[in-house]
Amino acid sequence: MPATALGVTGLDSGSAAFPLREQDIVRAYARWAPVYDLVFGAVMAKGRKLAARSVPADSRDVLEVGVGTGLSLAHYPATCRVTGIDLSPDMLEGARRTVARRRLANIAALEQMDACALSFADDTFDAALAMYAVTCVQSPRTMMCEAARVVRPGGRVIVLSKLASEHGPAPFVGPALASAARWLGFSTVVTMSSLTEIAGLELVSARRVGFAGFYRLLEFQVVKA
Repeated sequence: MPATALGVTGLDSGSAAFPLREQDIVRAYARWAPVYDLVFGAVMAKGRKLAARSVPADSRDVLEVGVGTGLSLAHYPATCRVTGIDLSPDMLEGARRTVARRRLANIAALEQMDACALSFADDTFDAALAMYAVTCVQSPRTMMCEAARVVRPGGRVIVLSKLASEHGPAPFVGPALASAARWLGFSTVVTMSSLTEIAGLELVSARRVGFAGFYRLLEFQVVKA
């Protein structure tokens, strides 16, 4: 089923206000890959652990979108078969090293793939997670719809991210920083409403996590017709 059938209409914050392109993402994470674990490992560890442990106990096949260097992979229940995808080949090399170093036996595959155009069939997984990844794709809404497409009805889509405020000066500050953020490989304008107003996904939980609640942990149930 195409993403448009699941609720993507018009331009979203990943394609209009913030034109993050595929080449921007690949180049940025080629720069980040050698230092990513050092810079983002400890500071984001608590959120990763909470997100991975939010996977329902009966989930067997799990997809992680934007797996990066695999920092979250050790936190999944051993009963899950985890498939990780990422657009960056450099980050995926880090993930493969993580799997080998930690001898993780429940990692089914690590594949280079666009989160906005998943090659998996409909209803392949019991859950899909995107940890700190929804702001690092060309179209966050399309990514969400693709995640919903490949998760079975009743399954979960879990998102962990810093989201832009829709109040105060933030709606003006985010676009002003867009050029610098694009070089760094992420968007400053993705809001909670842009992720929650998507057909096929029902928000069941929203929590603030991290220092001073800096990040949002969102859990959706897939409710296909």
